[in-house]
Amino acid sequence: MTVQSTQTRAAADAAATAADQEPGHGAEIVVPLNRLKASPKNARKVKHTEAGIEALAASIKVKGVLQPPVVEIERGEGGAATGAYLVTIGEGRRQALRLLVKRKAIKRTHPVKVTVDTENDAHEISLDENVTREAMHPADQFEAFKRLADERGYGPEEIGARFGVSAQTVRQRLRLGAAAPELMTAYRDGTLALDQLMAFCVSADQERQRQVFGQCGPHTPVYAIRRAMTEAKVRADDKRVRFVGIEAYEAEGGTVLRDLFTEDGGGWLDDLVLLDRLVGDKLAGLADDARQREGWKWAEVGSDYQDAAALGRVYPVEVVRSEADAARITALSEEYDRLVSETDAADTLPPEVDARLEEIDKALQAFGPDFDYPAEAKARAGVMVLLGHDGLARFERGLVRAEDETRRPDPEAPEGWTEGEEEAETPPAPEPEADEGLAPLSERLLIDLTAHRTMGLRDAVQADVNVALTVVVHALALQVFYPAWGTWTPLQLRLSVTGLERLAPGVSDGPAGRRVADRLEAWGARLPEEARDLWAVLSPMAPSDLLDLMACCAGVGLYAVRDPHDRKPDALAHAETLATATGLDMTGTWSATAASYFSRVSKARVLEAVTEATTPEEAGRIAGLKKADMAEAAERLVEGRGWLPPVLRTAPAVDPDAPGPQGEATEPPPSDDDTYRFAAE
Repeated sequence: MTVQSTQTRAAADAAATAADQEPGHGAEIVVPLNRLKASPKNARKVKHTEAGIEALAASIKVKGVLQPPVVEIERGEGGAATGAYLVTIGEGRRQALRLLVKRKAIKRTHPVKVTVDTENDAHEISLDENVTREAMHPADQFEAFKRLADERGYGPEEIGARFGVSAQTVRQRLRLGAAAPELMTAYRDGTLALDQLMAFCVSADQERQRQVFGQCGPHTPVYAIRRAMTEAKVRADDKRVRFVGIEAYEAEGGTVLRDLFTEDGGGWLDDLVLLDRLVGDKLAGLADDARQREGWKWAEVGSDYQDAAALGRVYPVEVVRSEADAARITALSEEYDRLVSETDAADTLPPEVDARLEEIDKALQAFGPDFDYPAEAKARAGVMVLLGHDGLARFERGLVRAEDETRRPDPEAPEGWTEGEEEAETPPAPEPEADEGLAPLSERLLIDLTAHRTMGLRDAVQADVNVALTVVVHALALQVFYPAWGTWTPLQLRLSVTGLERLAPGVSDGPAGRRVADRLEAWGARLPEEARDLWAVLSPMAPSDLLDLMACCAGVGLYAVRDPHDRKPDALAHAETLATATGLDMTGTWSATAASYFSRVSKARVLEAVTEATTPEEAGRIAGLKKADMAEAAERLVEGRGWLPPVLRTAPAVDPDAPGPQGEATEPPPSDDDTYRFAAE
């Protein structure tokens, strides 16, 4: 017979004779669990938390009930003992035992050692139990957990199972228990808060903890401590880390400093040199793969978008397909759309439909893209691979180096002549014979006649709106898509395209920059390779398409940078007018961070921004911080609030028919420039 069965039998016998032999005050007896009841005199009315009961159950399962519950004898009518006992102290332990019964870890008659109290008031001792006890200091708990790990060899999972807490919680307590002694002393003394201690323990390096602790005051913000502890490290959400992947970094021997005290479990990478090497190797591999697979002349890795912007560019053209291929593509596309439409209402696609859709998708992919670069273009152009702001590789295709340009205007050549043209195409005029009398027209007469022809051309273009639109778009497109051939138009319309990457690194990789680049690429695919063929493509184009192309060209030619060395107040004022007219909203394109704004302005500007975005009280809380700490704090406070500095804000549109301050219609401000007056008229 086992010890447990003997105890159970003894408990049953004791309960059976309880009415005849009542235990006295202070007696320790063994009672079956199913004869223990909750006491109505218990002072605790708020139920124990589930986590608390779980912890007790885990402890009891491993170590048993360490402290016997205190009970009083239950009595029925007439004062006779019922054989059951009311738990005055230890209701949490009783519930934990019942949880173990529910999980079939113990039987419902499990013997429980209890202490009988027949003299004290049950309600008072229940209150005493909950009021006079004091939990150990958390620092003692952290160090005790670490001692279990060091002396007993328990891992986080084992300790968690023995105390009813998660393994992650144990890892946090072990890290805190391993803090530098100076930090633990300050925490026990109350000069260091728990969240500050956690910030120090982001790293287990005690020497670094001591260094930062010596530099920080008692009121140093948590984020400032964490930043100081992770200097010279790369955040796990850095674009380079997202591109390479932490797994690949660790596989190469890189170490990661994990943050055990944040919900996302983020961290920092220690080896910056290794990370940059992995990024470079992966980008180089992608570039070489693209060169071999797609047939480019060259491929390389770029550091930023300015590298790509400095090169010329060719664009893909529509792939010419046979009638059979075009018909097959149309049939497959229609079948795909039909299957999707027929099953749109279904929660899940039928297996046969799903399989057919996959077959169609593979068949369409086998035909290749609708637009591709000609073999001649690939033979002189290349691809550049860059790391985008979102941690994804960006492929800039169709880039042409200066030495690979097939035809470039020669600045020393006469106007209208370009390098590469055969002299046979424009033979020199033969010398007139003396007796023919057909001497060339004099320069003065030639100018006179062509001036008259130019006036006639102006009149004809003004009279034909469609041609006028095409002329303007042709001139703009030449300068945007064929910059070397911008003079191939009689329209004296000059458009300068100024790169912005050197002024604001990364601007081309932002949301607005990508949209601009995507529109240029889409139009570049529709335009011909040679500038001389552009008019033939634009001439039959629908006005709506011409307007879209004109908008694309006009947008890329805008320049509203406030440069102290290039003062153009009228142009900048008109840029504000354009922003209002288009409803420009920079909140979707730019956000205020420590790097983009707060670390680059004065403290007064930082506090002004926080006040506008939040409240003066929030600004007051960070007013005494150092500049770097204030910048980081401001970034957190304004995040997601859509705050913009005044220079990026757009003035609301004004109704021209609305009455002015004096009840009269508002008038535009006068201008001394006749051009602006003419435009207004």
